[in-house]
Amino acid sequence: MMATTSPYCNAAATIPHQLSLTSFSSLSSFSRTCLQPTKQLLSNYVKSKRDLRACNPMAEQKSLRLWGACLRTEEPNVTASQRHDKKILSIHVSSLHNNARRRAMLRALPDINGGSGLRSPGTSSLVSEMPLLPSSSLRWRRVLLKVSGEALLGDGSQNIDPKITMSIAREVAIITRLGVEVAIVVGGGNFFRGSKWVGSSGLDRASADHIGMMATVMNAIFLQASMESIGVPTRVQTAFRMAEVAEPYIRRRAIRHLEKGRVVIFGAGTGNPFFTTDTAAALRAAEINAEVVLKATNVDGVYDSDPRKNANATLLNHVSYRDVALKNLSVMDITAITLCQENHIPVVVFNLNKPGNISRALSGEQIGTLIDDTGLNLTTS
Repeated sequence: MMATTSPYCNAAATIPHQLSLTSFSSLSSFSRTCLQPTKQLLSNYVKSKRDLRACNPMAEQKSLRLWGACLRTEEPNVTASQRHDKKILSIHVSSLHNNARRRAMLRALPDINGGSGLRSPGTSSLVSEMPLLPSSSLRWRRVLLKVSGEALLGDGSQNIDPKITMSIAREVAIITRLGVEVAIVVGGGNFFRGSKWVGSSGLDRASADHIGMMATVMNAIFLQASMESIGVPTRVQTAFRMAEVAEPYIRRRAIRHLEKGRVVIFGAGTGNPFFTTDTAAALRAAEINAEVVLKATNVDGVYDSDPRKNANATLLNHVSYRDVALKNLSVMDITAITLCQENHIPVVVFNLNKPGNISRALSGEQIGTLIDDTGLNLTTS
């Protein structure tokens, strides 16, 4: 007869979060200590080790499902303490099952070089060679990625370049594998930019902005399709109701999606005219408690002058919100910058077109330009 005192506090630390033989050994040891051992539980343990040695991801998932079913089975003469331990262990097994399913999907990621078809399991160089970083090395746990519509143009031969969206999807898949929660706000300038159409054929600013909002939804759906094609669970939420194609924006639901490991794409801006998608990004970041806004553009970061007009323009590695506003640095509109400043949300501006930049920015590596409260004060230099 087992002891009735709960050994969970001592054993919980031995259960790793990644799927491996060690994790199954820890689970088996924990179950023998906390639960009444059953033939089914032990046989599942042996089968799980055999499946892992054979590197069979589908069998891994099936074995984990059997573990979960076994743990949910009621046994006679179980004390309240043992029932509590059994419930805790069931949660850990469920977490391992989700990790196994995600790992199986990531094995099937296409080659980063855009090769045709899916690579065989375990051969996707971008995914398999990228190490699982320890949680302490990640700078941010929840981020908001702002992708401008112009950045999706590619070579400009069409409104949206599938290679760009697939590249974004691959890199977001890698960083979600590390446990970072990712939300995305996408612009619509590749289809329609309202500010450029005001006055044309009697089109007023409010109507033009509403057309631009619908353009952002087209980009959001395209990006969602790209992500889900490689196994990244994604949800699109729009600022006004389009029930047939997307969820309405609900703050608590968006946060719940993120907590479950899903990528959330926000479309239709703020839902109001006269506000840019940069402002929408700052607003959504504040609402979902994102730790940073990452703005992906076609330039390497923030310059002291327009690099397209001045060949001697200097790239700034670190600036303050105040200098962005006072120097009128063309990075985000003043409303968005002010909103980020008031909520102490740093902004990182980087080049979307350089491979690997998204995953580096999402993991907190220093690239492009960082905008925060403590930036270099250009007004006094």
